[in-house]
Amino acid sequence: MTHPDFSFLIQLYENMDSAYDRVADQYGFLCDGCLDNCCTSLFFHHTFIEKAFLIQGFSTMTDPCRKEVRNKADDYVRQTFARDTAGQSLKLMCPLNHRGRCILYSYRPMICRLHGLPHELHPPGRGVIRGPGCDAGHFDTRAYIPFDRTPFYTELAALERQFREQQHLTGRLRQTIAQMLLDPGI
Repeated sequence: MTHPDFSFLIQLYENMDSAYDRVADQYGFLCDGCLDNCCTSLFFHHTFIEKAFLIQGFSTMTDPCRKEVRNKADDYVRQTFARDTAGQSLKLMCPLNHRGRCILYSYRPMICRLHGLPHELHPPGRGVIRGPGCDAGHFDTRAYIPFDRTPFYTELAALERQFREQQHLTGRLRQTIAQMLLDPGI
């Protein structure tokens, strides 16, 4: 793998964070953890560029910290997918969550950045898709503040295409953060 330039992804993430913060401020919403913590949601990630960026962040951690996170990731994968095959998903904490906070916060993928707020998507050729936001926000659906995720998905898709071309990647990615940490290869 050639050394990737993540500057455009970092800029996209900054734009996402700014847009999220503006809308969250309008709602008066502060994500400060809750019983239905999104870090216990079973999210699959689908972009190689985000995986590579997360792995870059992971490589900056100390050896003992990486070892501890890998042990948590191994436990997460083993428990999640053993239960999932039985048709029951567990709600396990993401292995990067330490004391209620992500230890690779600036490297976290898009869904971790955008989760929580009521939002909309405008997929081509389809109607608007709306998401209600997380339960912790107690959002009043009658007072929706527009938060369109479409431009972020569109830009991430373009960056992913470029990254795949530069890295000569084919195929699909569908991994949890725990799986990415245990299988850091791209």
